[in-house]
Amino acid sequence: MSGKVIILGAGAAPGVPSLCMGWGNCNPENPRNRRIRTSTYVEINGVKFLIDTCPNLREQLVDNQIKALDAVLYSHAHADHLHGIDDLREINRISRDSLNIYAGAVTLKRIKHCFAYLIAKPNQVKNVVRMPSLVPNLIKANHPFYVKGVKVMPIKLLQHCPECLGYVFNDGEYVHIADFKMIAESAFERITVKPKLMVMPLTTPYGQIQHAGLDEVLGYIDRIKARHVVLNHMASECDYDEIMQMTPENVEPAYDGMTIEF
Repeated sequence: MSGKVIILGAGAAPGVPSLCMGWGNCNPENPRNRRIRTSTYVEINGVKFLIDTCPNLREQLVDNQIKALDAVLYSHAHADHLHGIDDLREINRISRDSLNIYAGAVTLKRIKHCFAYLIAKPNQVKNVVRMPSLVPNLIKANHPFYVKGVKVMPIKLLQHCPECLGYVFNDGEYVHIADFKMIAESAFERITVKPKLMVMPLTTPYGQIQHAGLDEVLGYIDRIKARHVVLNHMASECDYDEIMQMTPENVEPAYDGMTIEF
């Protein structure tokens, strides 16, 4: 398997610098501390995925010249992971076709309610030059689906919001963990090969009610035993150099535009 991941944005919901906290604990002289919100591009064996559509999606797609997608996967319905969804209309225009999106029941309900104009009617492709056209696909944790031969397993992430999903690609060769406080025990049974790469969130080093801290994140990393781990979704409490010093050799903080091949 050949794969590539681009961290389109490495920041938590407020970004860095944030309007409220500014640079916080981050050194403003380090350009890797400037972060926009989190979306992630994943390419496996030529199949192109986007995980989440943050409010900065337009500039992320333009800056990285991403003009084609095979599927968009959603972790959850919080605004910093969803509200750039309108920018997918440009992918429709380029491909002249509809685009499949995948989400759990709670997230899909929110999308259909808040962004009804984006949703294609069943078995009908809209005039995509004029109108956006997204095809909703309902998925469930621990039930795999396939996109052009790539196996995608949604896994359950707990205590962040009513529904949050991570994704295991091809039984664990790549693992993407979105916002979480705990990872459901059932998820570990779905990671059956040693991951070549895993992306995990670290909103703050000390953790919060709805977010795991560094000790918790490192505990899960030790259990999953991924070869290479990248930490994203970092708020202004996470200075790039400090996080680098606090993590083992196979773990590193993300930055906007970071590209990893595996």
